[in-house]
Amino acid sequence: MKAIEDGEIFGHMPTGEAVHRYRISGGGLTANVLTLGSVIQDLRLDEHAAPLMLGFEDLGSYVTSSPYFGATPGRNANRIGAGRFSIDGEDFQLELNEKAVTHLHGGKDNIARRVWTMVDKGEDFIILSIVDPEGRAGYPGNCTVTVTYRLAPEGVLSVRYEATTDRATIANLCQHSYFNLDGQDDALGHEIMIAADHYLPTDERQVPTGEIRAVEGTAFDLRKMTTMRVQTEGEKIAYDHNFCLSAARVEKRPVAFVRSPLSGVSLEVRTTEPGVQFYSGFKLNVAVPGLEGRSYGPFAGFCLETQIWPDAVNHEGFPNGILRPDEILVQETDYVFTKAKG
Repeated sequence: MKAIEDGEIFGHMPTGEAVHRYRISGGGLTANVLTLGSVIQDLRLDEHAAPLMLGFEDLGSYVTSSPYFGATPGRNANRIGAGRFSIDGEDFQLELNEKAVTHLHGGKDNIARRVWTMVDKGEDFIILSIVDPEGRAGYPGNCTVTVTYRLAPEGVLSVRYEATTDRATIANLCQHSYFNLDGQDDALGHEIMIAADHYLPTDERQVPTGEIRAVEGTAFDLRKMTTMRVQTEGEKIAYDHNFCLSAARVEKRPVAFVRSPLSGVSLEVRTTEPGVQFYSGFKLNVAVPGLEGRSYGPFAGFCLETQIWPDAVNHEGFPNGILRPDEILVQETDYVFTKAKG
């Protein structure tokens, strides 16, 4: 069998299609990457024994039980209200794969659920690609998506997405890893800061209402380090909201910081993206064991999904979410891990 660095068969899909696993190392980090969904299956920091992300040891668990652990959902991550949108006067209806009322993450057979092609690999990087065909889940255009994962000096996991299309479509990509920086059963002891003055309130479907609301005076004011165990009237806050970082894509800058006082491990997020979806993992209840046999219940890990604002195509004043044939969508995010000395 080949060494994992050169690629090994991790398992086979129900269709018989092989899924490969590759290992990359650099900058004090080691990552295992699957061709299924471009999943980051495991991420380790040299000075820290526990996994930094939630994941599974076997392919079957990813197929049957994964809430997008380490994956790239798309072609349009997050929700589209009623699955409807218009481009240049033409109306489109997407598959309603969430409670039959919303379109989520590109549909039930989205790119996180399919096998990608490994395009190139070195010691510290890997490039994967997939084509999302015209008409799948109702999307217009053949959309080609490529991701580059690179482990750079000083604990940097660099994620670069590129997408092109042969017909105007919507596209929004993100890394959907669930982080846990100390290996505890929940991440509520972590402290978090998000540099956002506004967030998007949502309706009962978890779709943005269209309001861009100031965080001042609310439980969504995370501009100073705050424990994730935030409570209002004795109840933990169920964060699954977009925090508004800018009105458009910009040069990469720091937008969020998380640390575990218990382990001394911290995570800084730098991104080009106008939004970050902070999901505290309150709905987690995974029926099968995770990495190292761990159980994943509510709040076991958190997501910081850097992306365009959800349902952007349906709201004036939201960042542009339309990709056209003469354009290349580029979305870049760095996840920077460090461990305090002593």
